[in-house]
Amino acid sequence: MKLNLKNPIIFFDLETTGINVNTDRIVEICYLKVYPNGNEESKTLRINPEMHIPEQSSAVHGIYDKDVVDCPIFREVAQSIAHDFEGADIAGFNSNRFDVPLLVEEFLRAGIDIDLSTRKFVDVQVIYHKLEQRTLSAAYKFYCGKELEDAHSATADVRATYEVLKAQIDKYPNDLQNDVKFLSEFSSFTRNVDFAGRIVLDDKNVPVFNFGKYKGMPVSEVFRRDPGYYSWILNGDFTLNTKSVLTKLKLQETGLVK
Repeated sequence: MKLNLKNPIIFFDLETTGINVNTDRIVEICYLKVYPNGNEESKTLRINPEMHIPEQSSAVHGIYDKDVVDCPIFREVAQSIAHDFEGADIAGFNSNRFDVPLLVEEFLRAGIDIDLSTRKFVDVQVIYHKLEQRTLSAAYKFYCGKELEDAHSATADVRATYEVLKAQIDKYPNDLQNDVKFLSEFSSFTRNVDFAGRIVLDDKNVPVFNFGKYKGMPVSEVFRRDPGYYSWILNGDFTLNTKSVLTKLKLQETGLVK
């Protein structure tokens, strides 16, 4: 099965210091860029996270402080990574909920406000969970008939994710279309405005809060009802992307930007 692509698509995976999108950092990124003509380019980079890698995280991915001490920090390679991602749709395994938000946070910390608003996001885990509900190793065995060697190695995981998506399209011809726009919509649980899903679009395409005491309420209405809520979020433990999106909505509300 060859993917039917209109744009290049990047399959990527992160190994990190932990699972907190707000505070944890990348220690390894691997991505496989597939072009519409079938050509492929891959890259794996170890990153110095500028913090201690907790032992429990190292036990999962096998990367320790000593392995990254001489590696570049993210801001030193951010521009190169952003260039590789430019114009490409994005795919991964649990990528919509974790890898994409965390990568965007790293870009913002590096001073790169990468625009992903026109990209399509395909989350192979969501497709798998909707249709089979298991893990990447089980998905690889189920769809591809092979054991996943070096699981939790970014290189192995990203290649397996690519192969699983192609096998999913083969296996479910009545449920899936070989089209990235369809796969992006199918693998999305919500219509996020920010990558962390704190703000989503309702059935009328109005941005609403997706958490807390104002869950389900339009952002514009909250701005009017509780002006201090905006400041509370800006000073709170929220992702930089969420704060940036909320600021843009705030400026639109005041008429300063369209």
